[in-house]
Amino acid sequence: MSRPVFFVIVVSLLVISSRSIAAQYISADTYTRYELLAPETHQFKIYYEVTETRNGARFHFNQIREGSEATDESVVDLATGKTLKFEVVTGAQAKVESPSENFGATAHYIKVILAHPVPANGEYRLAIIKTYKDDKSYYSDGDGIVFNRPLGIPRDSVVLPVGYEIASCSVATQVLTETDGRLKLAFVNPGSGGQLEVTIRAKKLPVKKS
Repeated sequence: MSRPVFFVIVVSLLVISSRSIAAQYISADTYTRYELLAPETHQFKIYYEVTETRNGARFHFNQIREGSEATDESVVDLATGKTLKFEVVTGAQAKVESPSENFGATAHYIKVILAHPVPANGEYRLAIIKTYKDDKSYYSDGDGIVFNRPLGIPRDSVVLPVGYEIASCSVATQVLTETDGRLKLAFVNPGSGGQLEVTIRAKKLPVKKS
């Protein structure tokens, strides 16, 4: 039986956390894509787009979530397609560059060096790509997998590994099929500064008999 390209999962409960995201600048057009890698790795690739609009800003800071191990980081200037330099700093170090921001002193941040300061009434669009390993957010459960993570970004999508179908999702979502056959769940966070509690369960598709 063929799988539809698009459908909507209706849920009865949408939970928004009142916790704020400290020291992470989030524009209204921010978007994050999570690509779940092989379940046994507990890894997911993140593609994060954000617009920096603070007048005169020379850096952009993106927090590395506590409990996640980040690797394979890179940053792209979306206006030019060129890569941007970055370094990983502590909250205390970040505070020196942006004293008005509420950085966690012991947290760690990707400090992106912008090619030029943000002009008055202007913007700077960039993408941060990284891979997280987090066995508390992404893990196997019996013969299925679970992605369980609070998300504070306005727009998100989660791409399942090849050969998996959705068993359940805790939020209302669009489901699309990627060109390689993977399923992508796309959803929005309607809260104002809060986090959307997302739990996605998936299971392997049955093997087709020849």
